[in-house]
Amino acid sequence: MAGYPRWHTASEQGPRERNADAVSAYAAAGARGITFALADGVGDDPGAGRAAQVAAAAAARTPVEFGPAKAILAAQHAVHRLGGTGDAVLVVAMPFAGGYRIAWVGDARAYAWDGSMIHKLTQDHTMAEYFRSRHQPYSPRMEHLVTTSVRTTKPEEIGTTETSSGGLLLTSDGVHKVLTPATIDEILADPARGASALVATAIALGGRDNATALFVEPADVATLVTERFPAAA
Repeated sequence: MAGYPRWHTASEQGPRERNADAVSAYAAAGARGITFALADGVGDDPGAGRAAQVAAAAAARTPVEFGPAKAILAAQHAVHRLGGTGDAVLVVAMPFAGGYRIAWVGDARAYAWDGSMIHKLTQDHTMAEYFRSRHQPYSPRMEHLVTTSVRTTKPEEIGTTETSSGGLLLTSDGVHKVLTPATIDEILADPARGASALVATAIALGGRDNATALFVEPADVATLVTERFPAAA
């Protein structure tokens, strides 16, 4: 669509019984750009997949003026309305005139992409990261134990940050816990490969989880917004 950045998404089930990842993107009429959301269902059951789908859709449709943390809470409300025990982790990117505002729970990630290198914007909410940041020992299993999720998070636990980069990458752990940053850089150097190559490479290298990526090609977001919504004279 004219005035919006080019973006691509891809997802593969891998060796799991089902794909419990979900992606949503939404541009409301008159909104400044596109809101992106990527969710990863906790577990490998139908409830996890449904929670991820509902969370991503609710987050992406949250009005931009509310901000990405409120999008996480909107996703939480939607998941609670489902009933059951299905849960997900989630990362949301909302555009503003200077770039993207980010919010997340769990270990879904956001990276800035400057055209040559990724820069991690989020910090995993996992037991491993909790102990690592405190210079305490941890086991490999703790890398997969999240400390926040859509269903359980409190408002003060939601991670937030922002980036002025026009390039953006959102991933589930089936991508970023398999691929090194250098491999991701090499793949994204060819934007046409983008999300699909990241996902395919993660599975080919032995990934044991669902793998999902959403890649927004580098663009001057401020220029895009100004061109589409010029300032009043």
